Amino acid sequence: MKDTDLQRILAYHERTKHRLERYAAGPETLDWSAQPDPFRTFEGADRILLPLLADGLDTSFPELHRPGAVPPRALTRDSVGLLLELSLALSAWKEYGPDRWSLRCNPSSGNLHPTEGYVVCRNVEGLGDGIYHYLSRDQALERRALAAADTAGGPSRLLIGLSSIHWREAWKYGERAFRYCQLDTGHAVGALRYAAAALGWGLRRVDTADASAIARLLGLDRAADFSGAEGEEAELLLEVVIGPVAPPALPVFGDLAWAGKANVLDPHPMYRWPVIDEVADASRWPGEETPPPPEADYPPRADPPAVAAAAVIRQRRSAQRFDRRFELERADFYALLDALLARPCAPWDVWNHAPALHPVLFVHRVTGLAPGLYALPRSLGAETKLRAALRRDFAWTKPAGCPGHLPLFLLAEGGCGPIARTVDCHQAIAADSAFALGMLAEFEDTLSAAPWRYRQLHWEAGLLGQTLYLEAEARGLRGTGIGCYFDDAFHELLGLSGKAFQSLYHFTVGKPLSDPRITTEAPYARTPA
Repeated sequence: MKDTDLQRILAYHERTKHRLERYAAGPETLDWSAQPDPFRTFEGADRILLPLLADGLDTSFPELHRPGAVPPRALTRDSVGLLLELSLALSAWKEYGPDRWSLRCNPSSGNLHPTEGYVVCRNVEGLGDGIYHYLSRDQALERRALAAADTAGGPSRLLIGLSSIHWREAWKYGERAFRYCQLDTGHAVGALRYAAAALGWGLRRVDTADASAIARLLGLDRAADFSGAEGEEAELLLEVVIGPVAPPALPVFGDLAWAGKANVLDPHPMYRWPVIDEVADASRWPGEETPPPPEADYPPRADPPAVAAAAVIRQRRSAQRFDRRFELERADFYALLDALLARPCAPWDVWNHAPALHPVLFVHRVTGLAPGLYALPRSLGAETKLRAALRRDFAWTKPAGCPGHLPLFLLAEGGCGPIARTVDCHQAIAADSAFALGMLAEFEDTLSAAPWRYRQLHWEAGLLGQTLYLEAEARGLRGTGIGCYFDDAFHELLGLSGKAFQSLYHFTVGKPLSDPRITTEAPYARTPA
């Protein structure tokens, strides 16, 4: 089965590559008036409005990266609401002419938001024990299941489950949508980790639970509740950690009284993409405890600007255009890259794997740094592997003034704006930014040992992207994730052959240009608490 799963995953990855001569299979036309409903609801489930408290949070952005800097809040309905308000909630409404759309703290490919959030709680003040679906539109919980018996007396526990609705992405992106759902999951993990840190909480993955166990816990396997509606794919389960750490395990409730039926998001789907179901089946997590990797010996990172954490989190946007005249200060550039190194603090302490993704950068305009192609191996072993896999004529020189611990190497000097633009599906943002990058994954060795890590490689890419988003915002900059790129054209540029490394995500950072025709409204009409 392992070999069969690997073959299915590799076949999916190959067939969903964008190529210079053609794009991956997708819909031939889009009717934006028939876009799937961006909000899942469960009719018949009781709703609990959560307060809006982010305006009163005094945690600074630098404090998110200092373990122990923020006193942990008690587990209550209010603190659960704050966690969700800073991670999966709406951050604004936008209007342009007759069109109106929402933005969220967690980004999504095409702003389509396939990721759904669930709350699992025991002995949390103000919430009955059970399972809840988070409705970001209303900053509310829908009670899906209530414990039938009294479970008081045990420790307080709060878990967040994430699922994907593949059709939301496939409606626009066709077969490549599974990749984007996984990137979005990684972004959501990062958003939740930063939000938990703002409350003084740790966050860990419950990796002993396999995909079917998570689906049962969240009620995603209840066929009658999803009859006629789009199903949800269980992704992962995260647990808030406060105080001493107990072994990860699923909570036990006994009998649960379930309620609610899922709404239909798209009553008239025009396409079917069976390969998405095939790769989902081949890549489900089997459930096994993952010991944390050895900690890298990096010095503590310098503090980012002392801005409010809630402001940075809620103002995160994807830039649509960049100022091509802007030059990024070299110190800020190095600080952005330094934030991508895995340290035992947020957001990387939620990740139980050695770094397997390594940025290759197109540097366009950084003060005091030569334009060109650079590499950032995020582990010692990766540098050796990349040197062996990439072009033999790459220089691999350390830039002058680069911090000694930062593994940044110049590969080739020279203007690379047109190349970056071409590789990233001819998009101007890849050339007009201060720098762009592609994330190379240790692909073949990782999947040969564990095919189901295909999802996790994308999650790590999304986590890298979320870090860049927030670190850029804290410095008055802006980022944009790029899911559309020509996979093998990028590989060929680097001299890669075979499947040892594959590019899974691209990203760009610069000074954004705003469009004054687009207006911004508050995310929620009701008054914050």
